[in-house]
This record gives sequence, structure tokens and C-alpha cells, in this order.
Amino acid sequence: MPGIPHTRAPRGLALDGASLSPHEVAWAARGGAPAARAFITDEARKRMRGSLGLKWSLLEREVPVYGVTTGFGDSCVRQISPDKAAALQRNLVLYHLNGVGPAATSDVARATMLIRANALSRGPSAVRPEVVDTLLELLARDVLPLIPERGSLGASGDLVPLCYLAAALIGEGDVSHRGRVRPAPDALRDEGLAPLVLEPKEGIALINGTSFTAAYGVLAAWDARELAFVAELATAMTLEALRGNASAMHSFVHENKPHPGQVRSAATVRALLAGSRLATSFEDVLLRRERLNGRGFLRLGDPVQERYSVRCAPQVIGVTHDTLDWVERWLGVEINSSSDNPLFDAEEPGLHLGGNFYAGHVGQAMDSLKVAVAGLADLLDRQLALVVDEKFNNGLPPNLIVPREPVDPEAGLHHGFKGMQIAASAVTAEALKNTGPASVFSRSTEAHNQDKVSMGTIAARDARTVNGLVREAAAIHLLALAQAIELRGTERAAPAVRAVHALIRDHSAFVARDRRLDHDVAAVVGLIESGALRRAAGLPDTDFIAGRRLADVAAA
Repeated sequence: MPGIPHTRAPRGLALDGASLSPHEVAWAARGGAPAARAFITDEARKRMRGSLGLKWSLLEREVPVYGVTTGFGDSCVRQISPDKAAALQRNLVLYHLNGVGPAATSDVARATMLIRANALSRGPSAVRPEVVDTLLELLARDVLPLIPERGSLGASGDLVPLCYLAAALIGEGDVSHRGRVRPAPDALRDEGLAPLVLEPKEGIALINGTSFTAAYGVLAAWDARELAFVAELATAMTLEALRGNASAMHSFVHENKPHPGQVRSAATVRALLAGSRLATSFEDVLLRRERLNGRGFLRLGDPVQERYSVRCAPQVIGVTHDTLDWVERWLGVEINSSSDNPLFDAEEPGLHLGGNFYAGHVGQAMDSLKVAVAGLADLLDRQLALVVDEKFNNGLPPNLIVPREPVDPEAGLHHGFKGMQIAASAVTAEALKNTGPASVFSRSTEAHNQDKVSMGTIAARDARTVNGLVREAAAIHLLALAQAIELRGTERAAPAVRAVHALIRDHSAFVARDRRLDHDVAAVVGLIESGALRRAAGLPDTDFIAGRRLADVAAA
């Protein structure tokens, strides 16, 4: 499971339905319960109780309230008496327990729980604060719902996945309790918690929302940030491995096309290359060049610029940075919204039926993000092709094998990184294949009530999948780059690159002769996931938590 790229350990998150950040969600999900205990603010509790009063008033007057005293979906024309309303909520949860596929990982479950708690704390959902308190208590005690990955259309929210969250609250089915799969009633009993008895509206409030989709989205965005840095690191190392011309990273170039992500990417590559005696510049080429001396043609010994996969790297990586900027804004809105239906306005007062459960923004964001991130794999795969190919790698041995004299008994026996390039190409192709937009595959279902749906959950899971494939391609490339720089002379590399090289060598030895490398790849994937490469390079972690109102949980 990907780790967290910093060590700050706040004692709690105050939830008010309005100011939770995607980075805080990722931090809490990846740090693990109870590392980030969360609680509802007093103001949020007041808003929640206000909508409860309106709900009970409508029930007393026998007003048909969708999903409370009517059936669900196209069954909304069937009204029931208020005394049946609580039983209806339990049945709603039970009949949606039909998810398929593998269970979501624990970090997705944690993120889902935190996002759902925050959404309900906003107020208009007409649920008791005790419902959210119980949900947060399960999170803090590491009692996590086992949520099948498949079964959500991304509208009417994540009905099927979130039913597993609701089921854990009411003591139905199995949960993960401190890492062990156990019956939910047993886990609740051992933690001293009673199963929740749902009141009218509380079942549909728990399941009729986008929290499962948003959980995948938040974690995908977190991971994509680290992958953008890894692509910058690989670009710097590629320039050193090829003894390449780093002029394309000059600030003047990017100030004249100032997309913020592009400018930021080039600056990071420059910082990583500071002090390098391997990468060159245009001025170096000018000093080394042979003069024409009256000739009409001369083939230069060095190219005056690099191929696109090196020269245009900030332009490619910058797209990911800039995509993430608006993706995270959209995710911030999504996780701080009331995404269920109906909503209760306690101030007017009024009952409002709408479609906030539609995850269209998350679907569009994830379809865009996975395209940008897959582009990183394509970039790195092309860089790797240059580094391992003796026709393009500026004097490095073919496939980065250790050079041997023809009389050496092992001459001709080794193929170095040839197989690694094959694997990287395969993984890259799979990442690119997974970029097809999921959000365009709307299907009409549920008796044509849900006749336009977002498919946002599938798009978000796709983004997760693409991230994983890109990590694998990047790990292969970084291993090849560590080999290439060692062949060039590690002592001539930039200090940041030397530090990264040393970290990689702690997990993967220099390839002196052919050997299996799958375990090495897995080890470097772990370094990428944990943010260890960034820290080794000496670049500051993004402080995702700074400036937030992280209150002491004891104040809850």
C-alpha cells in the first residue's frame, strides 16, 4: 500500500462538511486508523439536528418523502406509513448487498468512511450526529467495511459499495477488524460498540452518495503527484545517463510558455541536476564543436539538442501537474458536498429532491487524470529505449551490460536490461490501453429511472490502475538509470542523483551479470509509493496538512 510522504502526525481532523481537503483524506487513509482521529464540530452537529426536526415534522404530517415514506427509484409512487419508515431503511441496505469483484483496499475503505462522515456532517441529510459518531468510531478502531470494488454506476451515487459501509454500522456481514476478517457483530462487540439501529432517512443518507468514487479519486490524485515527481527525477537521471544537453530545462524556455506545471517541472529537473558533471549544456557543445574552417558541411560530434522524450519532458509532465490542480479542486468540492437525496433545508424550511449523487465531475476528472498519468509512462518508456540502445545512448554498452573484452569467457553471454525494456513496454502499453474514457459509457437501468449515469466509479478505479502500471514502468526505468549512471561514473552525477542512486542500491545491486530482477522492480515500486525517492533527493515534501484546522481530538 502506498505510504505517506511526510511524518506529521496530527491528533485529529475536525469535520464540518465544508473544509476537508483531498490531501487530508489521503493522509488519514494512508496513515491508518487511529492515526488521524476525526470528529464532528459543534456547529456541524447543530446543523444536523436542525434538519432532523424538519424530517420528523414532515413524517408527522404524512407528507410523502422520497426514500423515507416512499419506495426507491421508480418505486417512488408507492407511499408507506411513517411507522414502516425505519424498517424500509434496513431493507434498503440489505437488498443492495450484491457487489462483485475483489474487496477494496483498506486505504480506500478508510477514505470512503471519512468522506461519507464529512458529507453527512454538512447538515441537510437529516441523520443523527450519532450515526456519524459511530462511523468515525469504527474508523478510529480500525473496523473497516469489506467493500466489493464493482457494482456502482456513479449515480444514484455508490449505492452498492456504500451499502457495505452501512452494513458494518448495523452489524451485518463481515468487516476487517485490525487486519483480520471477522463477522461485524463480533468486531463491534469486542470494541464495546452496539450495532446502529437506523432511523428514517438514515439508510439512504449513508448509501446515496459519491464517497466511494471520491475515495478512489482522492487517492489516485495523491499518487499521481508523486508519479509526476518520479518522472522529473527520471528525466534528470536520463540527461546524466546520456550525457545529454540540459539546455531545454532553462528557465528562459519555460518563461516563454508559462503553463504553471511546465514551469514547475523544469525547475524540479534543474534542481535535481544542480552540480552535475554528466549532463551538458548548449554552451558545452559550442566549446567542444569542431569548426567548419571553410567547409560547406560538417557532421557534428554531438547533437545540439535532445530527442523529444528528453527535451519535451517538462511539457509532458507539466500536463499532469496542471491537470491535478483542477482535479483536486473538483475533488475538494465533491468531498465537501451533500451528495444524497432528498435534502432538508432547516432554515427555509423546505424539502428538496435533486441529483447531487451524480459523480460526473469525479468521472470527468479521473478520465482526464489517467490520460495525463499514462502519458508519463509513455515518456519514461521512450527515455528507457534511448538509454539501453547502443545506437542512441552516447557510448554506453548495449542493454547496459558490463563491458567485457572479447577474450573474457563471459563475453556475449549477458543481455543486461533487454528483458527489462520488454517488460516496461508491455506495462506502458497496458497503461495506455486503460485510458479509454469510462464516463461516456452511461447505461439506462433500474426500470429507466437511472437512465443517465456517470460511471465515475469505474473511471476512478481506472485511474488507480493506471497509476499502478506507471509506477511499475517507472521502477524499471529507474533501475536502468541507476545502472547507466554507475557505468558513467556515479561520482560525476549531481548530488541529488547520487543520493537517489545510493537509495536504489540499498535495494538493488548493480547488475554485473544476468540475474532475475523482478524483486528489484518490486522494491523500487515501494520506494516510489512511499515517497522515499523524493526525500533522498533532498527536495521538500509538499506539506499537505499545513494551514489546516487540525484540532485536538480530545476537544470533541
